Amino acid sequence: MDLLSDVVALMRTGRPISARISWRAPWSHAFPSAPGSASFQIVLRGSCWFVPSTGEPIPLSVGDVVFLPHGDAYGLTDDPDKPLPPPGGCSHDDPELFTSAGMGGTGAETVTLTCGYRLDGRVSHPILRSLPPVIHLPATLGCHPELRAAVELLAGEIDNPRPGADTIVTSLLDAVQLYVLRAWFSSNELCTCGGWAAALSDPAIGPALDAMHRAPDRRWTVESLGAQAGLSRAGFARRFTELVGTPPLAYLTSWRLATAARLLLESDAPVSEVAERVGYGSEFAFGNAFKREYGVAPGRFRRQSLAPGGDAA
Repeated sequence: MDLLSDVVALMRTGRPISARISWRAPWSHAFPSAPGSASFQIVLRGSCWFVPSTGEPIPLSVGDVVFLPHGDAYGLTDDPDKPLPPPGGCSHDDPELFTSAGMGGTGAETVTLTCGYRLDGRVSHPILRSLPPVIHLPATLGCHPELRAAVELLAGEIDNPRPGADTIVTSLLDAVQLYVLRAWFSSNELCTCGGWAAALSDPAIGPALDAMHRAPDRRWTVESLGAQAGLSRAGFARRFTELVGTPPLAYLTSWRLATAARLLLESDAPVSEVAERVGYGSEFAFGNAFKREYGVAPGRFRRQSLAPGGDAA
C-alpha cells in the first residue's frame, strides 16, 4: 500500500463508531478528552461553533469537517458566548457502528455527524504525531470534491441504513479520513514549511517513501532508494533526513517493524513468515530488531495482545 493508506490501516483498532445528531437551539455539548482516539465532526445541516480546548471558537457551516487526531477535549454549541456544560459521555467502545440522536431545545436545527476511532498506541507512525490538535477543512466551493462526496454518501447510509450498511459505513469512514489527510498534506501553504507535508509532495522523496511502503520486504539500500528518487546517494540521504527527520534506512527499519507488529496482531502467520514479509532474511535478526523497538520478542507481543485483559481491541 502507499503511505497514507498504510497510516490509516495502522492507526485504527477495533470498529469505528458514528452518530448523526440533531441539535435544536438552544444547545451546547462538551466532549471529554479521549486519549488514544481520533474523531471527526461534520456539519450536515445548519451551523454551529467548534470550541477547542485552547484558542478561539471556530464557526462551522454545512459541509465543514473538523478532525481531531489526538483525542483532545472540545465543545460544540449554537452560541460561543455561553459556557459549555460539563463534558458528556462519548465512548468509542459503543457496540453500535452508527446511531442517531436528538438533543437540545425546540429552536433552529443543526445536524452533525460525529465519527470516532480507537487508536492502537503500540503501533503508530510519526506522520500522526506531526498533525496539529485540530484540522478544520471549510466547505469552500470547488475544494476537496472527493471528501464532500464521501461525506454525503456516509450521511446517506446513516440516515437510511440498508443491507450492507455496516461494511459501507466502515469503508466510508476510512475514505473520509484518507481524504482529510490528503487535503491537509496537499495544501500548498503547508508544503512550504517542511516536515511531512513537504516530504509527501516532494517529487523525489515522495516516490521513495511510496516505494518503501509498497515493498517493505525489498532489500533497499540508500543507493537504490536514491535511484527511485532520481538523486545521488548522498543527495537523497541528505534531503530525506531533512524532510522526514530521520535517515532513510532508520525510517525503513521503523516502518518494517510497525508493519510486522500489525501482522502479529491481525494474522496468525508464523513469526518466520512475518520476518520474511517485512524484509528480514533471519528470524533471529528480526526478533532482535523487534525487541529493541517494542521491548518484547515478537511471539510474546502477540501472546500479550491475545491474553484476557490484553491491549488488543
